[in-house]
Amino acid sequence: MILSCIHIKNKLGSTREAVLESMVKATEFAKAHDVYISVNAEDASRTEFDYLVEFALAAKKAGADRLRYCDTVGVLDPFKTLDVISRLIEATDMQIEMHTHNDFGMATANALAGVKAGSRFVGVTVNGLGERAGNAALEEVAMGLKHLFHKDQNLKTQMFRELSEYVARASGRNLPAGKPIVGDNMFRHESGIHADGVIKFPGTYEVFSPEDVGLERQIVIGKHSGSRAIILKFLEYGISLSDEEATELLPMVRKATVEMKRPLFDKELVYIYEDYMHKKYEKGIDYAPVSTE
Repeated sequence: MILSCIHIKNKLGSTREAVLESMVKATEFAKAHDVYISVNAEDASRTEFDYLVEFALAAKKAGADRLRYCDTVGVLDPFKTLDVISRLIEATDMQIEMHTHNDFGMATANALAGVKAGSRFVGVTVNGLGERAGNAALEEVAMGLKHLFHKDQNLKTQMFRELSEYVARASGRNLPAGKPIVGDNMFRHESGIHADGVIKFPGTYEVFSPEDVGLERQIVIGKHSGSRAIILKFLEYGISLSDEEATELLPMVRKATVEMKRPLFDKELVYIYEDYMHKKYEKGIDYAPVSTE
């Protein structure tokens, strides 16, 4: 149901009174058929608060079970959301559902702020798909509730990455590497300080385990990597580097990453290692070639 004056005037060419009457009739009809009723308040975030309360109370009187508060064009911020939803619940004593858009990149933050204010329902989409910039993302809201608000919804979060990949393929949208919660970069560590910290204790730079959302931790070797990261990376190939070898390899690795302007692939690292060991061999030190296959 359209709510704001902007929509009522410019889209419907109607009046607030007519909108209220139409909503009440529809709600009473649905109630007569014994169904659960969630009344949609489109563009609620740009609606005068007094009219929003009038609309909600009329819906409640007609039999509505829930009000769906829509930030249709994504103009809310978390501070305003917390304030308006708190006041709306106090004024109407209704169940509120949050429906937030991401036009300013705050859909998830606003959805969580709504929960903080007392909303018990949140509309979400996988990967945040939706009109324009999209909606609050299922995976972000669920993990935010679990780890920031300590409200576990008992979802199989271990399947989030698989689900996100499936939806990305089905919708013809790429899953960005930097996507919060499920992106490839979530648990990729390149910086020497970060890699060293996460090697010693994952909680140093990870709020939750990669396995919790169906990902794996990755140590990426780039220009910011340190010798500890190189040692750990080569263990993946079955190669145990000494501290001395890692220190000697480090400038070679950094030079290559700077020249290529990206982190190195596994085979490139092994080529550098092979070249390094060849030079040691020429000095009389034995070595065995390795493979990343």
